[in-house]
Amino acid sequence: MTRDAKELEPVEWLGTRYEIILSKEASGGAMSIVRSEAPPDSGPPLHVHHDADETFVMLSGEAEFVLDGQRKSLQAGETIFVPRGQHHTFRVVGDAPSRHLVILTPGGFEGFFVEMGRDQLAIPEDMEEITKRAAQYHLSFTGPPLAAM
Repeated sequence: MTRDAKELEPVEWLGTRYEIILSKEASGGAMSIVRSEAPPDSGPPLHVHHDADETFVMLSGEAEFVLDGQRKSLQAGETIFVPRGQHHTFRVVGDAPSRHLVILTPGGFEGFFVEMGRDQLAIPEDMEEITKRAAQYHLSFTGPPLAAM
């Protein structure tokens, strides 16, 4: 089963472009894959996915990741696996945007990107609403973005 083409259209939120290339529905719930392009110095607040493993595949650019307190720099061609329940974040470093794949198992979290892009909620102004919606996708924010750490 596939999603409506309109739901698969790329969305932009806080300067990052998200394109769902495999939806939860198309994989029977097993996984989702999102292609993302994030600008320099961008990245989410520290967070944890309670019900999904997350894999980042760096296509271009460079990003610094924090996974359970350990920092690691990733270049194009490198991958990092984030088991569910692990606190993590990242920040795009350098002058170039980061293009990467986000693979979630099981799928479903891609709906969060669609909602945020559709409604253009801002951080920190709309953090209460963002946190409420994130909980519906089994995500908790646990700290600041990496740039503030």
